[in-house]
Amino acid sequence: MTDLIANARMYSVAPAAAAAWKRLFAWLLPRSGIDMTVIDHAFPAPLDDLWSRRDLACTFMCGWPFMRYGAIHQVVAAPIPSAAYARGCPIYCSHFVVRDDAPFRTLEDTFGHRFAYTIPDSHSGYNAPRHHLMSYRKGGTKALYREIVGPLMTPRLMLEAIVEGRTDVGPLDSFAYALLCRHWPEVAGRTRVIASTEVVPIPAFMASSGTPPDVVDRLARTLCDFGDDPDQADLRADLCLLGFARVAEADYRITEDWARAAEARGLAQIA
Repeated sequence: MTDLIANARMYSVAPAAAAAWKRLFAWLLPRSGIDMTVIDHAFPAPLDDLWSRRDLACTFMCGWPFMRYGAIHQVVAAPIPSAAYARGCPIYCSHFVVRDDAPFRTLEDTFGHRFAYTIPDSHSGYNAPRHHLMSYRKGGTKALYREIVGPLMTPRLMLEAIVEGRTDVGPLDSFAYALLCRHWPEVAGRTRVIASTEVVPIPAFMASSGTPPDVVDRLARTLCDFGDDPDQADLRADLCLLGFARVAEADYRITEDWARAAEARGLAQIA
């Protein structure tokens, strides 16, 4: 069997967050009995290059690209955010974030200003905010914003653009934002959330199609025990989660439904 890899690039949003995910893998490997190599694949290496590998065993993948790839990956387990909006479920949303001293109080206040996005194939950084904003574009396709800024590529770069005044508002994966608030408070603390999209299933750890199913099952069962380990309370706090849960492939179809709904209205562009 090909050597297997683990990776948490999607949510390694700051050095301390990356270190926390490596602590999780250090807990996971001996307990699952699965031999994996933890790799970084740090930005600016493309995520598509990571997701197209055939040796994935436990690698975060966004739900929308997962569906657009043809749902060929195997879902291992998904994090349960500790934030109140998640209600103890493996779900997340996109927050619309502005600088703390900005004059905006509602999302509508930002219309006519500058809006940013991460990458066009991101659910949280493009697809979800597009779906949310389409309800404001009634009766036509008139743009809501005077300028679209992007691609900004990562949640960290999005946060920097907001704080530095290069955009007025931008979407952030709510789980990534929580990690940034914990591990990069000197920047994240200068921002605030003014609106959020509806929740959908959160990106999960996934494995390649050829990874043996028994490996996937052992990893999933072990991850689902993480939330009950009393010795890992500090690590759960550092990862802003309660634990992990299994999720079904079909749960991610909503991301494609949102994309089709926007595109059916001629809204190929984000805003």
